[in-house]
Amino acid sequence: MGEWNDFWRIFSLVFLVTAIPVAVMITLEKRSPYKTVAWILALVLLPIFGIIFYLFFGQEYRKRKLFSRRGIKSLGKIRKLSSQQLRDIDEQTNLHLNSTVFGKENIIRLLLNNSDALLTTGNKLKILNDGKETFDAIFKAIKHARHHIHLEYYIFSNDKIGNQLKSLLISKSREGVEVRMVVDDVGSWGLKTKFISELRENGILFSSFMEVRFPRFTSKVNFRNHRKIIIVDGKIGFTGGINVADRYIEGVKKLGPWRDTHLQIEGDAVDCLQVVFAADWYYVSRENLTGDNYFPSFSEAPGIPMQISASGPDSDWESIGQAMFSAITNARDKIYIATPYLMLPQQIDYALKTAALSNVDVRILIPEKSDAIIPKWSSFSFVEELLEAGVKFYFYQNGFIHSKYMIVDNAFSTVGTTNLDFRSLETNFEVNAFIYDEKFTHELMKTFTKDLSNSKEIKLREWRRRPWHYKFRESLAHIASPML
Repeated sequence: MGEWNDFWRIFSLVFLVTAIPVAVMITLEKRSPYKTVAWILALVLLPIFGIIFYLFFGQEYRKRKLFSRRGIKSLGKIRKLSSQQLRDIDEQTNLHLNSTVFGKENIIRLLLNNSDALLTTGNKLKILNDGKETFDAIFKAIKHARHHIHLEYYIFSNDKIGNQLKSLLISKSREGVEVRMVVDDVGSWGLKTKFISELRENGILFSSFMEVRFPRFTSKVNFRNHRKIIIVDGKIGFTGGINVADRYIEGVKKLGPWRDTHLQIEGDAVDCLQVVFAADWYYVSRENLTGDNYFPSFSEAPGIPMQISASGPDSDWESIGQAMFSAITNARDKIYIATPYLMLPQQIDYALKTAALSNVDVRILIPEKSDAIIPKWSSFSFVEELLEAGVKFYFYQNGFIHSKYMIVDNAFSTVGTTNLDFRSLETNFEVNAFIYDEKFTHELMKTFTKDLSNSKEIKLREWRRRPWHYKFRESLAHIASPML
């Protein structure tokens, strides 16, 4: 008995000495009260483990400027142009905008201010609605590359499609085309040394983003590069939800087909996508990409107006989340959302409820079957209150939907890598295209309508009849959602 008493005295002392300083640290970070309480509750309910979990996954580095963007030459020109565009918007000059953009100037200004996201007009876009269509388009573009191919992915797998792409990249590198690759170290942990060595031995410049190795593990594991970017010759680019892995083509046995959305971009916006890649490449290699071969002059030709915005710990603001919030709060007719994970920051949750209660047609599409069980339960935990506010919910039935897009009214949409969850909106490195065009929005609406045809609508009365243990596990996941 005496030994147990001594153990608990020592345990209590260690807990007090460690947990209280960590709790004070969390409080001083001035996060949302919701997130602060969640972390402090974890410290109390999971002694020692809660502290370890916080050190690995919970620290906030945005305000500490851990990821500096100084020294990136391509950003200087972009910042000058964004300042000029802000003046042009105020003076209503030199914007070359079609009529559908007017009324969205607030979002354009916001993205110029929070992420230097230039508004470009000389663009052509194509929606790619599955893995096969996406990789067919990517392979075609790469085969025609003459100067450079830049790739950045969260997941790059050593499987059939990964090896097909590797072989093509090696072939282009042997032709003299510059090939640069960045993969997230955690997302692409499965890549073997042999795979990477083969790339490097054939002239491909390869880097892992934020390598996670002990003892530096705690400062890096929480901030993952979730971007998916390909740029070919500075003229054609791709971004969206699709990583390099067979499941994006073949599906997953337990889930069924994998439904996703990617975007092919041609025109001036590719320069902006290149800037995002160049910043990440500079971070991993200290090589500055400059010159007309990488950044062709803006054509300012007629085309689809759009902005490319990146967000992450290297930016001062949660720029993509702010733009989504602004679009939701300014919606007048409809808000249609597809997301694989729904773990809403309080401000987005509040904005969606307010829009629905204001008689805006709000519809949210999420998967019924998920590749991640706790995020699935957490997503379900948000459904009831949103249904009560008048939001319409649809659960995708034909496999797993991993698409990340939003449609607001008739001439605004966004497609990219950002899930509607805490991690994507507040922590990860992400990139989204914000598009101001009635015709493109109509095309994306066709995609959403087709997705709804493969879904079932969830009614409030039916949802409330779920077994109590379902509600309990969802409530626990809800509490944990700010930490996931």
